[in-house]
Amino acid sequence: MTGGSLRWRLMAGGMLAILAALAVSWLAMTWLFERHIERRETVELTRLGQTLAASLSVSPDGAPLIDTAPGDARSRKAAGGLYWQVSAPRGAERSMSLWDQTLKPPPRPQSEAWSTRIAAGPFDDRILLVERSIRPDRNGPSVLIQVASDEKALGSARREFGRDLALFLAGLWVVLSAAAAVQVSLGLAPLAWMKDDLARLRRSPSARMSGGHPREIAPLVEAINALAEAREADLARARRRAGDLAHSLKTPLSALSAQSRRAREAGAAEAADGLDSAIAAVGAALEAELARARAAAARETSFTAQSSPLDVVERLVDVLERTAEGERLMFDIEIDADLRVPASEDMLTEMMGALIENAARFGRRQVRVSGAATAHGVALGVEDDGPGIDDGRAGAALARGGRLDEAGPGHGLGLAIARDLAEASGGILRMDRSVLGGLRAELVWPAGARSAPKAMGQS
Repeated sequence: MTGGSLRWRLMAGGMLAILAALAVSWLAMTWLFERHIERRETVELTRLGQTLAASLSVSPDGAPLIDTAPGDARSRKAAGGLYWQVSAPRGAERSMSLWDQTLKPPPRPQSEAWSTRIAAGPFDDRILLVERSIRPDRNGPSVLIQVASDEKALGSARREFGRDLALFLAGLWVVLSAAAAVQVSLGLAPLAWMKDDLARLRRSPSARMSGGHPREIAPLVEAINALAEAREADLARARRRAGDLAHSLKTPLSALSAQSRRAREAGAAEAADGLDSAIAAVGAALEAELARARAAAARETSFTAQSSPLDVVERLVDVLERTAEGERLMFDIEIDADLRVPASEDMLTEMMGALIENAARFGRRQVRVSGAATAHGVALGVEDDGPGIDDGRAGAALARGGRLDEAGPGHGLGLAIARDLAEASGGILRMDRSVLGGLRAELVWPAGARSAPKAMGQS
């Protein structure tokens, strides 16, 4: 059986088990109660029979005589529910409650001891009957004493007890079910702790399952930690190989750049231009891969780090203002000094650097960088007064190799890298039209964005 909630399965199973146990208890207790009241009634009827025996005598003609009749009012009322009869071969005495009815003799001869049986009684009722044969006169005839009570009274008592007991057991079932729910919650609490540990593992490969788990799940925790260590080692090896590959390619690229200069000096300008373009493309790809590797390392070592966007933006603008593109622009920075974003300073520098450089490339006179915190999260925006972007081109521009201006310089990796880094830190990058007339690129981190960021490079 798969799917569903383990908590509800355990609770439902416990509630059904308790219900079954209480149902069996109800049947057993009502049966015991019935036996108890039958024994009590048998004792009372036997006592009444002994009273009749004490007042019994036999007339000279052999008929039984009762000197003092029992005083119970039920025996003096027709169909009153209490009956007695004294029978001899030459006559019988019986209670007024029998009216014109009689008690049937036993199917087999009686021993000289009181016996009990359930039999068909007068008025089409079933009765509990106690009977015994005695000899009032040693030389006289045997006399059968029978005392009976209506079984309807026993059945009514049994039903009332069963109803009251059912109500009590129903309340007990509710209490025990609540106790079972508490027990299940306490028993599953370690799994909730594991859930929190697994959430940390999902966010950061360097995290591990905490200790202190119950012995029953300790082997599972150890297996998960071993798997996490293997995954972290694999990721580290992959990053090292990517970084080593990028660095190893820099030397051949430098050699190719030198060959390009020699070719240009030799008059092969067209060939040199093609070679420079290819070298620039490969160099941009290498820088992008190195940026991702640095950001991934920073993400694992300081996953919960926060940084000040104002400090990062001021440093970036200070550098851009010294470039040819930045000298002609006015940069407006509208970020609160207390604002913090859920990303390391290196990651934020990579993201904001790509966005501000892009705005400086296309802006005419003004670039505005803003930041604000709201109830829904944190947002950083970069706007320019350039040509902007056509509707429907935002997704293409964010793809690797996508560009806002196909004729301009660059290789279309900056915005894609910014998007990857934003997703790695739990945020998103979106673009639309700015109120300045150009492009507005906005980094948004929803509230709780660091709880489950996407993997690096996932799109």
